[in-house]
Amino acid sequence: MTHSDEPILQVKNLKTYFKTDQGLAKAVDDVSFSLSAGTTLSVVGESGCGKSVTALSVMGLVPQPPGVKAGGQILFEGRDLRAMPERQLRAIRGNDISMIFQEPMTSMNPVFRVGHQLSAAIRLHRGLNKVDARKESIRLLAQVGIPAPERRVDDYPHQMSGGMLQRAMIAMALACDPKVLIADEPTTALDVTIQAQILELLRELQAERGMAILLITHDLGVVAENADEVVVMYAGKKVEHAPVADLFRAPRHPYTLGLFASLPSMQKAREKLYVIKGNVPAATQFPVGCRFHNRCPYAQPRCVEEAPPYDTLADAPAHGVSCWEYKNIPAHGPDTLVNTGASDLHE
Repeated sequence: MTHSDEPILQVKNLKTYFKTDQGLAKAVDDVSFSLSAGTTLSVVGESGCGKSVTALSVMGLVPQPPGVKAGGQILFEGRDLRAMPERQLRAIRGNDISMIFQEPMTSMNPVFRVGHQLSAAIRLHRGLNKVDARKESIRLLAQVGIPAPERRVDDYPHQMSGGMLQRAMIAMALACDPKVLIADEPTTALDVTIQAQILELLRELQAERGMAILLITHDLGVVAENADEVVVMYAGKKVEHAPVADLFRAPRHPYTLGLFASLPSMQKAREKLYVIKGNVPAATQFPVGCRFHNRCPYAQPRCVEEAPPYDTLADAPAHGVSCWEYKNIPAHGPDTLVNTGASDLHE
């Protein structure tokens, strides 16, 4: 696989808010990252951290209202998608940037055959006639590993299993040979065997096509196997960003440490898994200062009063973290929090 040094997608200081009855919900608040051809960037965090809204913002699929483009740029090959008229954006969406949505069972229209929906996308974006679009649909279904594609092309969505339907969704996303593929938790509804097959399929297609993948997940095992870089999000903010090997060797943000510490270990027996206390706050009620301070075992008075800047590590310039205290937290890998006596958070 060839990796390009020049980013194909750059997200700069992205802000996507929502107007609600409870106030302004800052779902994505000043998030930046870049993605190069042939590489995979994974965005991780708990539900409610802003991962999916980030993906929908890149696709230009956040409804307005209630959505608000509060700031930032999304540059695709140097062009700002946020500043584009909808007509121009529609030409890029599906052609150059495609998305696999989180739940395949609800992403397909249940009253149309799978082949019809796949052909419609191909005819819209590639201008093929009906006969050629059907042939291309069958070819794509075969490419993503669906058996007897010439027969399954006429199935309705309910006639396919979850794994098969997810493959059909991938076929639709790949129909126009996109340069960027956004996969929003593409294996959430699938059992582990099918998960492994889907992720292996994405790796093979990436190697074959050289496309960039933005992989959104909460599964750190998936991240370890598939990502080149990782962005950790919490409460609409990017709190840590690093190459995958660096992050797994020495996570620095207390939230990232908490995610790792909550994983079961095959090397160490534990009576209880570590639990990060509390919940992600509502996007209309983010606390002042560091948004993680009320769940953080390392929080200091400054953390409550002032939001920390995003800082790069002196010994690892590709590794950045947004935390006042990260220099005072030992970087001893995923078990750091457990070993510091933070086990009272189990209670």
